[in-house]
This record gives sequence, C-alpha cells and structure tokens, in this order.
Amino acid sequence: MSNITYPSLPSNLLPDPASPDWMNKADNAWQLIAATLVGLQSVPGLIILYGGAVKKKWAVNSAFMALYAFACVLVCWVGWGYHMSFGETLIKGVPFWGRADVALNQKYLLEQAFSGKFPNATMVYFQFVFAAITLILIAGALLGRMNFYAWMLFVPLWLTFSYTIGAFSIWSPNGFLFKKGLIDYSGGFVIHLSSGVAGFTAAYWVGPRSNKDRERFPPNNILLMLTGAGLLWMGWTGFNGGDPYVVSVDASLAVLNTHVCTATSLLTWLMLDLIFFRKPSVIGAVQGMITGLVCITPAAGVVQGWAAILMGLFSGSIPWFTMMVVHKKSALLQKVDDTMAVLHTHAIAGALGGILTGLFAHPRLCFLFTTSYGQYVGLFYGFKMEVVHTGFRQLGIQLLGIFYVVILNVVVTSLICVLIQFIVPLRMSDADMEIGDEAAHGEEAYAIWGQGEKLENSRYGYDVESSAKNRHAAGQIEMA
Repeated sequence: MSNITYPSLPSNLLPDPASPDWMNKADNAWQLIAATLVGLQSVPGLIILYGGAVKKKWAVNSAFMALYAFACVLVCWVGWGYHMSFGETLIKGVPFWGRADVALNQKYLLEQAFSGKFPNATMVYFQFVFAAITLILIAGALLGRMNFYAWMLFVPLWLTFSYTIGAFSIWSPNGFLFKKGLIDYSGGFVIHLSSGVAGFTAAYWVGPRSNKDRERFPPNNILLMLTGAGLLWMGWTGFNGGDPYVVSVDASLAVLNTHVCTATSLLTWLMLDLIFFRKPSVIGAVQGMITGLVCITPAAGVVQGWAAILMGLFSGSIPWFTMMVVHKKSALLQKVDDTMAVLHTHAIAGALGGILTGLFAHPRLCFLFTTSYGQYVGLFYGFKMEVVHTGFRQLGIQLLGIFYVVILNVVVTSLICVLIQFIVPLRMSDADMEIGDEAAHGEEAYAIWGQGEKLENSRYGYDVESSAKNRHAAGQIEMA
C-alpha cells in the first residue's frame, strides 16, 4: 500500500490492509450483491421454475439437474475455468482461449481484478454465477429424459470446451471479438445465444421425451413456476446492473432498461396470445418475460429508453412467431424435442438482441461503458452522425459474433455428446422415462400417501403396513 495520507476522508473510507487504496468499497459491495442476485436466479430461481413447469413425475430430476450444475460449475470454475475465460492466452496468436490455471491462491485473489476497483476474488465469484446459469439454461432443453449420469459428464465438459472459448473471445481483453469491438453488455452472446444453440443441439443428440410426455406435459405447479420466474426477473437487476463493474449512472440505466424491455415484451406476448388464442396464458407471459430479459441483455446500458421499448416489442413478437408459427411448420424443429423452448427464448431472443444492439447502440452510452469514444456506434446513430460506415461496421461485427457463437456451440456440443455416448447412454431407458423421478433418484416431489411412504404397487415402493410394523419393532428394540 502506498504511503499517502488522506486527511479529508472519513475514517470509514481510509485505506487499510483489508481495504487497499485501489479498492472502492461501494463498487466491491455492489459487485458482490449483483453476483448474489444472479446466483439467486439459479438457486433457487430456476430450480423452482423448472420444478414447477414440468410434469409432476419429473419435478425432482429437473430441479436436481439445475442444482448439480450450479455446484459442479463452481468447482470447475475455480479449478481452471476462470483463467481459461479471462486469463492469459493459451497459445500466442490464438486469441480465443485462455490458459488453464487455478483461481484459489490467496495472493492472486486479493489483488485487483483485470477490470473494476475490487479484488479478483469478487470477479471470480461474479463471473462464476454467469457460467453456472448458462449450463442451467441448457438443461431446460433436456428436461424429462436425459440420463443424469450423462448430465454429470456434460456439465464440466461443456464448460471447459465451449463456455470458456466463447467468454474469452468476447469478454476477455485478449479475445479477438472483444478487440474487434463486439458489444455484448452482459451475455446476450456468451450466455443466451450459447445456451440456446447448445441446448437445442444437445436435445437433438439426446433424443425426445416419451411420446406420452411430448403429447401432454402440463406444469405440476404454475404458482411455483411463477415464483421462480419472479426471482429470475428481479435477479436480472444484478445480471445487467453488475456488468459495468462500477456503481455508475450507466449501471442505473442498464437496470431501468432491463425492466422496461421485459415488461414491454411480456405485454406484447400476452396481447398476441389474446388476439390469436383468445386466452391470456400465464405460461406465455413467462415466455415473453424471458425473451425480454434475454433481448435487452447485450444492450442494457448502451441504448436509450425508447430503444428498450422497441426491443421489448420485437422480443415479445419475433420469438412468439418463431415458436407459435415457424416451429409448427418446420420438420426439423418438430423433430428436436426442446422441452423449455430455449431455442426460441434464448437463441432467437439473444441473436435478436445482438442485432438490435448493432442498430441502437448510442455512442455516448458506449463511451460510459467502455471509455472508448467513437469506436462503438449503432447503425441508427451512424446515419444520424454521418458516420454510416462505422454503424455498418458495428452491425457487421454483431452478425459475425452471432455466426461465431452458433458454429462454436453446434460443433463443440455435438462432439461432447458423441463422446459421452461412448461412456454412458445420453437418454434414459423407455421404462425409466415412464416412471420419472423415482427411477432416476428414488425420490418424488410430492408425497401423497401417509407420511411419505410409496404405494405398494410402486416400482420403488414398499408395503406400508409391513414398513410400519418394522418401524414399531425397531422402536421396541431401541427402547430395550
């Protein structure tokens, strides 16, 4: 710590060994809060959203896929994933992958992060929750049939060989798309486009749910699903508000734009449901909410409020059209069983947000976010400021980013699924899929008999009367 006196600062703001002079206490506090908000989107947010949105017999399995992914990603992240995403380039001249290294050393974790006025420990935690939610979003495409043992292998492999490449290329200061000037404010490319494409690709390799489940797959608890959706929406305050890495006016704008776009998207989807299906759908409203959150993510702090409204109108209508019209007419889309429709809610909405960012990115707001003026100009402002070539260049870079992420995830996800097939089956057996949670975990979400005992004719059940006698006998022995 430098030998500088700070006579004008109150005692609580003076640097000390635990608060170095390079650290901003407010920024560090907000970054930790923002990270925790994003973590809550997954645990318990998506856990209970998935658990409530699926058929009752899949509630435990769906929730557990999310919980497992969250824990597994953290161990992999501090073990090697963080440095592969944000560290030094693995091979000089190959700017799309970082060198693996642990992020557990005390000296390293207490040093200043590559960006922001807070320590590496905060940045590692913040970036972890983004990596974790990406894998959990992929799980949404695979609910209701994936072999849990295959999922246990898929999570660390996909994190290592797909997520880290996308994150390094787009977010790392050493990444080639970062250097080209791609705008991905908070993960429209790295998280949502990636998870949507990877989830759809993995769903192709895993195969469909049982015919019975594909024909009828009602949510077992819509209120629980809405609770998870609410946590997802409110958690996005940290998702987009934390990415300037500073408590700034840009962070405030990002938060407001996020909620404005989301509300507009939800209402747009709802109106389309009313017009064409004559009923307001709760599930449809949640889909519209998600597409709004996803669409604004790459643009949150670099577009004006009117653009957030327009993006909400687009995100509530274009994914609605691809899901309700295009999907039903496409043989390929019908063949692939994407349980939670992540192709539409994340891939389509994420790509849409990336393109609209290339149109509506405001140069002044981009300066507040990147501290670079003139390099980032949306096409709309390119015409307005008579720098059309710069606007077209930005839109071209956004399209290049979409192409790169799609190809990366189709190829890598396919290779991972093919590899796993040689170790364990990707899909549960037909007999196990008929049963669901009990077959996969020996547990069920809702006990409907006595104190939780299974019915006698259950495959994993037992005789309730005999069990009661055994417990009574055991109690007599214990008393003796």
